[in-house]
Amino acid sequence: MESVYIATLLIWVLLFIYAVAGSIDFGTGFWAMYFQRRDNLEATTIANNFLSPAWKVTNVFLVLLVVAFVALFPGAAPTLGTLMIVPFCLVLLLLTIRSAFMVYAFSTEKYSRLLTFVSGMCGLVIPAILISILPAAIGGFVTVADDRQYILVNELFSSPAFYTHLGFGLMTELFISSLFMADYSKESGDIKTALIYRKNALLLGPLTLVFAIAAIFTLIPEAPWMFENFLDLWGWYTVSLFAFALGYSALWWPSKNKELGQPRAALLLIIVQFGLASLAYGMAHLPYLLYPDVTIYDAFTNETMFRYLLIGFIIGLAILIPVFIWFWRLFFKDKAYLQSDGHDY
Repeated sequence: MESVYIATLLIWVLLFIYAVAGSIDFGTGFWAMYFQRRDNLEATTIANNFLSPAWKVTNVFLVLLVVAFVALFPGAAPTLGTLMIVPFCLVLLLLTIRSAFMVYAFSTEKYSRLLTFVSGMCGLVIPAILISILPAAIGGFVTVADDRQYILVNELFSSPAFYTHLGFGLMTELFISSLFMADYSKESGDIKTALIYRKNALLLGPLTLVFAIAAIFTLIPEAPWMFENFLDLWGWYTVSLFAFALGYSALWWPSKNKELGQPRAALLLIIVQFGLASLAYGMAHLPYLLYPDVTIYDAFTNETMFRYLLIGFIIGLAILIPVFIWFWRLFFKDKAYLQSDGHDY
């Protein structure tokens, strides 16, 4: 495999990990806010048990992703920087607000509902902003005048592809997080709460699929070149659709509690489905990072720098992965913690 494709695969892996971890983290923040306002103490407590340690860790992958992208594809920085400066600044601002408000929400009762509401809504919006970059990268929304690049905001905001991708980001975040929280509640021994999250997943699953299909078909007038690539990758999407059907059906598989199904199997299969679909989407977008101006070949770093960067990332991940496994076992497998309120940790 060529070095440029190894680098692209590394970026995809980091992006995929952050997308899944971020969906669970931000989605759970929304559920904590939602159920607090509905005075469902059990569902709120379960969500806060997960959020208390997890929100501090998720953004590690965002930092790794940005560093890896800029280091491996420095030639794309000027053009894509123009495209992403506004959404990334908004994301950083919302991340700061969310993190600060979550800390204070855990620390004070008087303003807890307001602080949780703001942090929950920030978590809902962040993934939607990030995924809105995808339709902008298909081309036609950046123009050059007097050697300066400008985003055609009116054209972008009037594009159907922009809104279908936005809806897909929101639905995916809430669907994956509700599946995770159903399994997390089951692991905590709270079957009643697990059933509530399962009910949300049952509603959100079909909506996620509808928005995914709409996101693909709204690309026909916007990016016919990319839709043609989708047709060549129909096998990937067929397997992806099968994985989705299998994962969704797992919510009815036999279990000790007949109504609950197998939320963990459902979560893992949906993550597999999401991985297959996102990989196919990425392959359909290649070789362009921004159509038609920037390709992976134009933006790629030199071979010597690539080898050193690859060694650095391998060493970094070799250190981080055992730490994350230890972190998972400490907070998400310990029965005493799972049945606590999470605020003392």
